[in-house]
Amino acid sequence: MMDYRIFPPEGILECEVSLPLSKSVAARAMVMAALTPGAAPVGAERLPECTDTAVLAAALGVATGTVDVADCGSAARFLTAYYAVTPGADVTLTGSPRLCSRPIAPLVEALRSLGADISYAGTAGYLPLHIRGTALRGGGVKLDARASSQFASALAMIAPQCPGGLRIELGGEIASMPYLRMTMRMLEARGIAVDLAGYTLSVGPGPMAAVPAEAEHDWSAAAFWYSIAAVSAGWVTLKGISPSRLQGDSILAEIGPRIGVLTEFTDEGAELSATPDIYSRLDMDLADYPDLAPALAVTAYLASMPFRLTGLANLRHKESDRIEALARGLLACGCVAETGADYIGWEGERVPLTELPEIDSCDDHRIAMAFAAASIFIPGTVIRNAAAAAKSYPGFWDDLRAAGFTLSDPSAPLPDPEA
Repeated sequence: MMDYRIFPPEGILECEVSLPLSKSVAARAMVMAALTPGAAPVGAERLPECTDTAVLAAALGVATGTVDVADCGSAARFLTAYYAVTPGADVTLTGSPRLCSRPIAPLVEALRSLGADISYAGTAGYLPLHIRGTALRGGGVKLDARASSQFASALAMIAPQCPGGLRIELGGEIASMPYLRMTMRMLEARGIAVDLAGYTLSVGPGPMAAVPAEAEHDWSAAAFWYSIAAVSAGWVTLKGISPSRLQGDSILAEIGPRIGVLTEFTDEGAELSATPDIYSRLDMDLADYPDLAPALAVTAYLASMPFRLTGLANLRHKESDRIEALARGLLACGCVAETGADYIGWEGERVPLTELPEIDSCDDHRIAMAFAAASIFIPGTVIRNAAAAAKSYPGFWDDLRAAGFTLSDPSAPLPDPEA
C-alpha cells in the first residue's frame, strides 16, 4: 500500500501537465471494435495506460473460464452485455468484494428479457455472474438506468447485434446522461442509427463500420488540476486537451470561473489561470457530472466557499461510498460537511485541526486525487493508499512532483521549519 505525505511547491505554481486519455472513450471504443466484424483491436496509442483499460483489454480476449475485472465497474457492465451476445462465450464474470456489492440486476434482467443466458453465481442481483453467449432477440426492452448510465450504454453497444436493433425504455432520469450521449455519438460514427426521444432510446441494427478509434484527453482527470490551480492561484497548462464533443465533464471550462479558474484554449491545450472573482458559494446539481464532485467539494472548502452539491445518489455505489468517503476526508481537514442520500454540502462549520490530516482514499481513485489540493493549505497532508489513482490516472503523483510538490513517506520525520 502506497501512502504519501504531500507538501506544496515553495513558490508560485506554474506547470505543464499531459493528462491521460479518457478511459470512458477508450472503453467504448474497445467494446465496439470487439463487436465489429473485421475491426482491429484499438491500438495502444489510443488507449490510456490505466488499470481499467488493462482489465478490459485482457477480458475482451477471453471467451471461456473466469474473468476477474477487479474493481472496474464499467468493464463489469459492458462485458456482461458483450459476453451475453457473443455465441460461444462461457464465462464466470467476477470482481473485487466492493464490485460484487454493487448492483447489476437491472442490466441482467433486461438482457434476460432478450434471451440472454445469465445466472447469478452468488447473491442474486450482484456479481459473480455465469454467462453463456447466444444470439439475442431485438425489439423492445425495459431498463432501469437510474443507478448507472453504463447499463444503458452496455445495451446500446450490443443493440446492432440484435435483429432490428433495440428500443430501450428507460425508467426515469438517467444517471450521468452525458456518458450515454457519448455512447450514442460513437455508435453514430460507426454508421448506427440512434435516437433518444424522452425516455426511449432507439438503436438500429448493424453491422457497425470499422473506424479509427476516438482518443481524447480525459476531462475527468482535468478536475484535479482545476482544483490545484484554484487553491494555489497558480498557472497550469493542460497539454493536448480541447473542448470535447464526447465528454460531458468538459463543462469544467464553464464551471471554472465559479471556483476562480479561467480557461483559455490554445493550439497546445488549455491554459488555466486564477481569477479573484470567485462566487460567494457553490450550489450545483451534478447529476450529469458526478465525477466532478470530489474535486469541486474540496476546492470549495479550501476556498472558504459554502457549497451544496446535489444529484449524487449514484456516488454511493462507486469504488467507495464516495459521499461518505468525501465527508470523512473533509472532516480530517476541519470541514464539517452535511450529507444526504444524494448530496454533500457545507455551510461554514469547522473543527480545529489538532494534527495533520490523514485522508483514507477508501481505495477510490477520485478521493485520493481530490485531496492532493488540501496540501496547499495544509502542508503535510497524508493520502493513504494513494496507489488507487492508477485506476484512471497512474501518472498523477509523478505529475504532481513535476509541478513542484514534494511527496514523502508519512513515517519519515517532518521537516524542521527552522532549518
